[in-house]
Amino acid sequence: MTTTSKDPALLLEGVRKAFPGAAGPVAAVDGIDLAVYPGEIVAFLGPNGAGKTTTLDMVLGLTVPDAGTISVLGTSPRRAVQAGRVSAVMQTGGLLRDLTVRETMTAIASLHSAKQGIKARHRIDEVMERTDTARIGSRRVSKCSGGEQQRLKFALALLPDPALLILDEPTAGMDVNARREFWDTMRQDADSGRTVLFATHYLEEAESFAQRTVLIGSGKLVADGPTDRIRAMAAGRTVTATLPGDPGAAVERLKAYDGVRQVGLNGNRAAVVTTESDALARALLTEFGASDLEISAPSLESAFVALTTAGSPS
Repeated sequence: MTTTSKDPALLLEGVRKAFPGAAGPVAAVDGIDLAVYPGEIVAFLGPNGAGKTTTLDMVLGLTVPDAGTISVLGTSPRRAVQAGRVSAVMQTGGLLRDLTVRETMTAIASLHSAKQGIKARHRIDEVMERTDTARIGSRRVSKCSGGEQQRLKFALALLPDPALLILDEPTAGMDVNARREFWDTMRQDADSGRTVLFATHYLEEAESFAQRTVLIGSGKLVADGPTDRIRAMAAGRTVTATLPGDPGAAVERLKAYDGVRQVGLNGNRAAVVTTESDALARALLTEFGASDLEISAPSLESAFVALTTAGSPS
């Protein structure tokens, strides 16, 4: 992970937030501690209801925590946002459909404070080029596709040149090429010191673009570390092979091998999750007469399911 300072861009300590429920308060965020440093690209993952949106709302100063503290760039979330040092691209929140893309950029730039407004207006052309919205500058927002509207939201967030960028499902509606271009831009921003925290349901997106992944479940931090290490927290490697003869009998034998966590069968094709993949592969070839053997590393998806289902900190 890339850092340019020892001081965190974002620091959460013991943050808690509950909402009223039929049977009493329901904890949406239940004691999260998190530090994110300048220049990091961090994926923020969790199942629906895990507390992701509530946490992001508190980081943006939209919601006040019941307990704990949040520091954004050395100050309170609200002050950091008001100073233009934090921007967000959220799933919700509409655009003015009758304005053109450029008119929208100009209108939003004028809403910033006097000092930030001058900076934002001077950045309009540069930001539109970087976000690939210049070519649709004269198009009315109502005529833009979902992906184009998402890129416009991204462009608006970059206008004040924020030090911290919060993204909630940033590439929803974008095609594969647009998504790749978006993340190329994010890498360049991170290299220059901008910090990026993004929530996404595209697990392959986190796997491809995040240096670090934070998993939360039931309002608690479940895992936090380099994305490769989080992926390795899954049950083990998957060994897939074609079995001869009666695969049902072979499955029962496979379950007895050391390190085997799970055995699946699709026709004569067995998939075995194990922490002892090399030993099992040798056994499949020499003792079972298996063929077409493959060994695959755990995916972020398997780690995501395993860790968030477990619901205990790692």
